[in-house]
Amino acid sequence: MEEVERIKKQKELIEQIGREHEREGFQPVTARILGLLMVMDKEEYTFEEIVEEMQISKSSASTALKNLEIRGIVEYITYPGDRKRYFRFVSGEIDGLIDEMENKLKRNLVIINQIIELKKDPNSRNSNFLKTISKGMELFIKNLDNLKIAYKKEQ
Repeated sequence: MEEVERIKKQKELIEQIGREHEREGFQPVTARILGLLMVMDKEEYTFEEIVEEMQISKSSASTALKNLEIRGIVEYITYPGDRKRYFRFVSGEIDGLIDEMENKLKRNLVIINQIIELKKDPNSRNSNFLKTISKGMELFIKNLDNLKIAYKKEQ
């Protein structure tokens, strides 16, 4: 694949990632900056490079980067003698990602179980659906440790 075509496909993928993250509640600019940092070959961007590459205002870039930093998705580093901050996608251990997903699932499971408990009719269509979801989430959580072990064995 030629360089120009590859870069074009990378930018299309950034848009696809952006749309997907918008469905998860990210603002459009935030979602696309995340895509940029994940997809492009260049792994560290200065603030100015992000503004230029994304064709966005400094204000939008600043807000989006702060949002991504708070979520623990993006970090910045500095280099001695260079006052610029270089933003990059946070890459961590798979265990940390799985633990984060597990914690989110557990929080959601608590809420679902509270909803079920407060339903007037414990056998209503919605109650039964939520019970099914709850059981599935419990099974998934229960097996996450086994998945971590299996993943490590494959590495």
